[in-house]
Amino acid sequence: MPNPPTAPASKRLAYWHLIRGDRPVGTLLLLWPTLWALWLASEGLPALKLLLIFTAGVWLTRSAGCIINDYADRWLDPQVARTQQRPLAAGALNSREALGLFVLMMAVAFGLVLLTNRLTVLLSIAGLFLAASYPYLKRYTYFPQVYLGIAFGWGIPMAFAAVQNTIPQSAWLLFLANLLWTTAYDTWYAMVDRDDDLKAGAKSLAIFLGDMDFIVLAVLMGGFIFSLALLGRQYRFDLPYFVCLALAGLVILWQFNITRLRHREDCFRAFVSNQWVGLLVFLGFVVALQ
Repeated sequence: MPNPPTAPASKRLAYWHLIRGDRPVGTLLLLWPTLWALWLASEGLPALKLLLIFTAGVWLTRSAGCIINDYADRWLDPQVARTQQRPLAAGALNSREALGLFVLMMAVAFGLVLLTNRLTVLLSIAGLFLAASYPYLKRYTYFPQVYLGIAFGWGIPMAFAAVQNTIPQSAWLLFLANLLWTTAYDTWYAMVDRDDDLKAGAKSLAIFLGDMDFIVLAVLMGGFIFSLALLGRQYRFDLPYFVCLALAGLVILWQFNITRLRHREDCFRAFVSNQWVGLLVFLGFVVALQ
């Protein structure tokens, strides 16, 4: 009969779950737009130094964001079926332990940004505010998904700043595309918890939209693909880029198909599948800029 896990091992596992180490989808959803921006700003393969800085920074900031999210939601998570076993909600870690790790991760991430330039450092300060404040919005507004889109897209102007030491108009068009996409896929995610959030008194775009959710999601996802198509036209990308966009669009159409009954499990599958949307768009940039 196997021995039970030791207390330190259990604590390490709790920390791993706190930063969602067992769920890399969120890291990928933050990483893809950052890579889009790095490739576009560099007009091809970016410098290895910047690629390593931003990849590590994405993992650190996403992990830190999960920590502060759980800290802010420690009143809500025990009331939601999907989140009841998170470390803070279940009592596996306390608030001081969580905040200590948050500060450490953000300090390391800021240290990486210091290896870039002044404009990128200044942008990172705004990024820190976005990451730390986002989790509190669901108490006061129905639009935390929009705010998450801003936070998750902030790596785009940072990437342009790090490569070009400026933020061109095309960076903001890419930022807009990502804002629309993130707002949409996080609404799928909010639809998973809609019933529980209503009972607990939390707010989300899924609750605000009600039966209009599919219409708004269609507008958001359509705007996402259209914005990327405009970007491709602006840069005069060839056909392979637009083929990748079309494939991403097919994945999005599949999301609508599987969620037509709004079942929790299907909404979660739709959310998770956006990692493939991000990958397809990234491949589009790679083939267009090679």
